[in-house]
Amino acid sequence: MNPKKRETKSNDQYFVAIRIRGTVGRNPRIEHTLQLLRLPKRYNATLLEKSSEVMGMLRKVKDFITWGEINSGTLDAMIKKRGRMEGNKKISNDFLKEKLGFKSTQELSDSLLNKKITLKKLWESGLKSVFRLHPPKGGFKKSVKRPFKSMGELGYRGEAINKLLEKMV
Repeated sequence: MNPKKRETKSNDQYFVAIRIRGTVGRNPRIEHTLQLLRLPKRYNATLLEKSSEVMGMLRKVKDFITWGEINSGTLDAMIKKRGRMEGNKKISNDFLKEKLGFKSTQELSDSLLNKKITLKKLWESGLKSVFRLHPPKGGFKKSVKRPFKSMGELGYRGEAINKLLEKMV
């Protein structure tokens, strides 16, 4: 039997997770999971591949982060403005050409979302896996103590993560 393969859009292969709340005095297991997700501080973001293991970790720390599917334009802006190389230097076109063979960050983000390059190769080339963001311009519009679907900012938000990222980049 040949099972039907689900067609996936290019933008639903990766999640972006943003840590919104700190964990002072919280459960050490939750803090450990946040460290495994590469979210050590508030307003840190990271790209994550969509898998059942990652989904389990995201659900475990859902009261401290928000996540959703990222699109190409937002990923390009995030890499261009907030991406850093080893040594905390901004990403340059020379770095992209030498290490990865891309002409621009737009080409890199399109290739990443179309699975032409993996996150592992991207991190091994010298790009840092954590994006340090600003607090959102204009602040959060809802409570940071409630889930997104219940008049809050936490948890899964799907495509709406791109609006939040635009305010934070």
